[in-house]
Amino acid sequence: MTEKYQSREERRKQREAVKSKQKGKKKSTGSLFKRIFLILAALGIIGIISGAATFAFMVKDAPKLDADTLRAAIPSEIYDANGELITEIGTQRLEYVEYEHIPELVRDAVIATEDSRFFKHHGVDPIRLGGAVIANFTNGFGSEGASTITQQVVKNYFLTADKTLSRKAQEAWLSIQLERKYTKEEIFELYINKVFMSERTTGIATASQVYFDKDLNELTLPEAALLAGMPQSPNNYNPFKHPDKAEKRRNIVLSLMHQHGYISESEMKEAQAASLTDSLVKEEERAQQDDVPYDAFIGQAIKEIEDKYPELNVYTDGLKIYTTLDKSAQDYVDKIMYENEIVPFPDDKFQAGITLLDTKTGEIRALGGNRNKDIDFGLNYATSVPRQPGSTIKPVLDYAPAIEYLKWGTYETIVDEPYKYSTGQTINNWDHKHLGALSMREALARSRNVPALKALQEVGLERAHEFANDLGLNLEEMVESNSIGGLKNGVTSLQMAGAYSAFGNNGNYTEPHSVKEIEFRDGTKINMAPKTEVVMNDYTAFMISDMLKSVITAPYGTGQRANVPGLPVAGKTGTTNYSNDEMKRFGITSSGAVPDAWFVGYTTNYTAAIWTGYEERKNAILPGKDQRIAMEVFSKLMKHVSQDTNTADFTVPKTVQKVRVEKGSRPAKLASEYTPDSHVIYEYAVKGNAPSAVSTKYKKMAGPSGVSAVYNQETNEIILSWSGGQGDTFKVSVSLNGGAEQALSTTSETGLRMSNPEPGGTYTFKVITVRDNQQSNPATTSVTIPGTDESEEYQDEEMDDENNNGNNPGNNNGNPGNNNGNNNGNNNGNNPGNNNGNPGNNNGNNNGTGSGNNQTNPGQTPEPSEDDAEDVNIPIEQPLPEGQTNTPTAPAQ
Repeated sequence: MTEKYQSREERRKQREAVKSKQKGKKKSTGSLFKRIFLILAALGIIGIISGAATFAFMVKDAPKLDADTLRAAIPSEIYDANGELITEIGTQRLEYVEYEHIPELVRDAVIATEDSRFFKHHGVDPIRLGGAVIANFTNGFGSEGASTITQQVVKNYFLTADKTLSRKAQEAWLSIQLERKYTKEEIFELYINKVFMSERTTGIATASQVYFDKDLNELTLPEAALLAGMPQSPNNYNPFKHPDKAEKRRNIVLSLMHQHGYISESEMKEAQAASLTDSLVKEEERAQQDDVPYDAFIGQAIKEIEDKYPELNVYTDGLKIYTTLDKSAQDYVDKIMYENEIVPFPDDKFQAGITLLDTKTGEIRALGGNRNKDIDFGLNYATSVPRQPGSTIKPVLDYAPAIEYLKWGTYETIVDEPYKYSTGQTINNWDHKHLGALSMREALARSRNVPALKALQEVGLERAHEFANDLGLNLEEMVESNSIGGLKNGVTSLQMAGAYSAFGNNGNYTEPHSVKEIEFRDGTKINMAPKTEVVMNDYTAFMISDMLKSVITAPYGTGQRANVPGLPVAGKTGTTNYSNDEMKRFGITSSGAVPDAWFVGYTTNYTAAIWTGYEERKNAILPGKDQRIAMEVFSKLMKHVSQDTNTADFTVPKTVQKVRVEKGSRPAKLASEYTPDSHVIYEYAVKGNAPSAVSTKYKKMAGPSGVSAVYNQETNEIILSWSGGQGDTFKVSVSLNGGAEQALSTTSETGLRMSNPEPGGTYTFKVITVRDNQQSNPATTSVTIPGTDESEEYQDEEMDDENNNGNNPGNNNGNPGNNNGNNNGNNNGNNPGNNNGNPGNNNGNNNGTGSGNNQTNPGQTPEPSEDDAEDVNIPIEQPLPEGQTNTPTAPAQ
């Protein structure tokens, strides 16, 4: 018994001990919770106090609600580069409508779309705010707005578009104040009259007239829904410009109206099925607006602001917009575009897109957007109409990357020969001929397609793609045909000017822009200028610039008509071509017709890109002077803006070395381009990368020298003479007016006579040395026979078209310039001194075999002295034999 008793007693004591521990645990836990609650409560009070203090600090500078400001739509002021007022914009279209005159249909559409709880909240909607907070935490601050109609009124009338916390706090504070001072009806009236509706239009009542030519009370359900949906993104939902996007947005508004009980399901479906375009005002019926000065430029400035800050309304926000416009340059561009005197255009439908930039800053100085001046803010061919660039793309995609990544020198030899893309498709030059081995300089200046493709292949598509996009071209894809301008989506004049400006600015690229700064009514300023980025080495920029000078100044260059005497100018021609199918479809019979003709060039001060052509591709630019208009526009414009301005030449950077190239190693075909006593020319290499060995791969025997053709009027015969080695045989051929070449004689003599030549005709002779079954490269000379005034006039125009790249079915790159009639590509005579300023004007007087050393236009860039050059002799490899032609059609570019 005693043991059992003790056992029960022990168990009882154990149970009591456990209960005691549990009781102590509960007491301890309750005390902990109490302490945590007190801490959280204290933190909450501190947070509330801190939040209130922070909020008070944020709103202390909020502007005061002003009744006059609320009732007015304030126009914005636009200033030029010198800070002088150009114009005010924003008062052209504004029809104010009182609340009682707003139809219920319009009101319901707007409220369902913008703020379904408008009549229930007090300026700030906590429910909308909560959803936006979650979205902002998920996707980043500013990703979704919670603005009520009241907040939008406050933002539109008093605040900037910044999405900072302080601005949002001020917006909320002022919205609550606005709700206290004004009724819901008055606030809705302010909103409906303030919203921007694209097309330079403010307010839904005005938009109803612009888009439908109706008063608000005449709108149908789908029309009201379309207008109610536009304020979210007016330009994207503009039904004139983006009918597909506008229709989708309209249908969303209709579904929201059904969701909130304003319309039935059947009404929604019927309205969604309605045609959007049938009820729109037709283009030809749109009312003409007040003229806007410099509308192409101002339109671009507005677009830049709207793209970067879509919340802003330049027509009603009272902004001060400081632009980059040079009024003198813009006035001159307008004269070119509209007056048809500085450069005559063939007809009124012939269009041009002109971009003039400051080379160093990327600031747009002038724009020529459309030759139809009767439509303000019309289609802008300079900024908004991408076209195929033709050979103007070659420096960007082919040769600059080759210098940048492969460190090619300007003397790099590329063989112009029959060639194919990697796909097996044949690539052609514009003339369906091949010139053999050429230096990179000559290949670019002569605009040969085969060397351009080879350069791109050496660099690689990926690196070339990246290089071009760093220059702002935004190419979606990269294929080999891009090398000669066959881009998928094309580029604009603005983009090409931006890309070329980096060459003139030592490899630094600044995105072209027309707005420097925006100032708001409260004095807040936004800097709109993009940052400058280094996109290539200075040696790449310089060597491209130096080679592009040869395009303009060398006798073989395609851009001589773009020359500005006395000005160091670099640039590139470019034309595109039609496919065989297009020529049949459009009824184009001329093989030399092109859809686009370009010239892009620059100095160290200015860069200009000029596109010419027609709105519709089916309208062709015929061979001849019309294809040279882009060059003439560039020359005239560059001369105008460079007056009374010091224009420095392109400076040789320390990363570049000069190299001497032996004259005898140059292709014999080109030997006539240099004076007889000129034994070397000068090229450039990336420092430390000039070759130490001489290649003899293409070395050939010397050709005849001193080839000369003289017309003897008394005997009416041409006397042809040359010098050669003893025992040599010579093949002589001739062509008349750039026509087919005909064999004339094979002789061991060093001269021959040709009787009774055609009056006014230009005869081009070719002499080849033959020795031991080997042939030299040809030496050529030309002579023009005097004729009637009519025949001489024909020489000046028609022969230039025939012989100088006029008949270009492929990637034609303009005409070699003013070397008309007597020169035929072999000009330069024995007068190198007169050839330095403007070799394109050496017409008819340089028929000898002398050569004028025009490689780098000595009249503009002093020829380096022997002491300046590196002690390197680099023969440029000789060309392959001529006569290799290629007949398949080149791919469409």
